[in-house]
Amino acid sequence: MNVAEQFGVYWPNLIAQIILFFIVYWVLSKFAFKPIMAMLEERRRRIEEGQINAEKIKQQLAEAQTKYEETLARANAEAQRLIEEVKASGEKLADEKRQAALAEAQEIVRRTHESLSLERERTMAELKKEVGRLVAETTEKVTQKILTPQDHQKINEETARQIAA
Repeated sequence: MNVAEQFGVYWPNLIAQIILFFIVYWVLSKFAFKPIMAMLEERRRRIEEGQINAEKIKQQLAEAQTKYEETLARANAEAQRLIEEVKASGEKLADEKRQAALAEAQEIVRRTHESLSLERERTMAELKKEVGRLVAETTEKVTQKILTPQDHQKINEETARQIAA
């Protein structure tokens, strides 16, 4: 007796089972394993594409963030420059206004001095005339003599000279 018979192996059934196994294997590989493997390969490819797309999106996001930060920095620099310009312009305008006000004040002082000088001269002329008249009147009363126009002239000139000194 051989070992196969001892274990109860019946050769025609074993051969039929082996043939049947290969037929089932061939049918499953053709109609089940290939579509399943194709589906798994498609899923692997999609996952790989998704990872590549995720990397691209990360890179684009990093570039967008960099552009955003650059744009923000440029905007801040421009805003700072504009603030400095406005500040300088304001200071310049304030300085110009100060200079204009100072010039106007100096002009007012000059006109006031001129006006006061003219008023002083006019007042001095009136004073000389009035003092001359009063001196002439007083002289007439004191001397009890009527003064001639030459006497009046002489008294007025002498009085004006005395007042001016």
